[in-house]
Amino acid sequence: MTETDNRPFALRKYDAEALTTALRKMYLIRFFEEGAEDSYTRGLIHGTMHLSIGQEASAVASCMPLSDSDYITSTHRGHGHCIAKGAEVKRMFAEFFGKEDGYCHGRGGSMHIADVSKGNLGANGIVGGGLPIATGAALTAKRLGTGAVAVCFFGDGANNEGAFHEALNMASVWKLPVVYVCENNRYGMSTSTERSTAVKNVAERAAAYAMPGVTVDGNDFSAVAEAVDAAVARARAGEGPSLVENLTYRWRGHSKSDRNRYRTKDEIDSWIAKDPIKRFRAELVEHGVLSEEEAAAVETSAREEVEAGIAFAQASPAPSVNDVTRYVHAEVRA
Repeated sequence: MTETDNRPFALRKYDAEALTTALRKMYLIRFFEEGAEDSYTRGLIHGTMHLSIGQEASAVASCMPLSDSDYITSTHRGHGHCIAKGAEVKRMFAEFFGKEDGYCHGRGGSMHIADVSKGNLGANGIVGGGLPIATGAALTAKRLGTGAVAVCFFGDGANNEGAFHEALNMASVWKLPVVYVCENNRYGMSTSTERSTAVKNVAERAAAYAMPGVTVDGNDFSAVAEAVDAAVARARAGEGPSLVENLTYRWRGHSKSDRNRYRTKDEIDSWIAKDPIKRFRAELVEHGVLSEEEAAAVETSAREEVEAGIAFAQASPAPSVNDVTRYVHAEVRA
């Protein structure tokens, strides 16, 4: 990295292999969500789901400075976070399908996928539920001196929950190594942030807890990567927590039961035009990290992995009714 290097942050920070992997993860998230949506429509998946199509840059860029030793907590809209932290799409689909090969042996479903081996402490169906969990993980890391950092993903709706304010206050008082990443997609279910939140930007609330707060374009991979990288470095240095707000947008409704009547077609189309995957891919091609042919091959590879993942889930065995209570509670160890 030189003083005259004017490339976007991510291209200065990471090598071609890491950037290519990041693009592939973004495609995996997009195709995973589309595959999940199609499977639901075909009756292969029951219940509901919350899709993160359009928010791929926030998930992947935020996880760039993390290793398997670092932690994340996720949300009900958490498929992208899982993939960004290294989850296998085939095991995620198996979990969706309620199959034994799923990450939680089919017991968790869409909103409760976890993979502790990768530092993913789990998605959460409770709005704001991951905030105290991430804060606790950061406290553990500090007390044990592991050097690990916790990244807590949450939505704009959670910033009005009591858990948000309690977690940020505690983390600041104890200088915990945690980064709070708000994915502000403008709507908590059907209620806009303008109608629900007193401040214009969620990041402004960081000032009340004596921590840095920054708002960035959540569809700009490099902008997110730079903000979270700085926050993670600060946390590792023992300087405490930060709040990063990624302004992004979900292309689909809140969930599969959302009739999506509170948003205009023009608004949705304007955000689709800001597709984070297309922006990042164009950036990599423009700066010679990938050729168009190589980028196309990355896209094709991701699509094929998702298709194989759905086939794997369909072939996976269903849990036995005799094991209905297994994996629900911690098992006693001798």
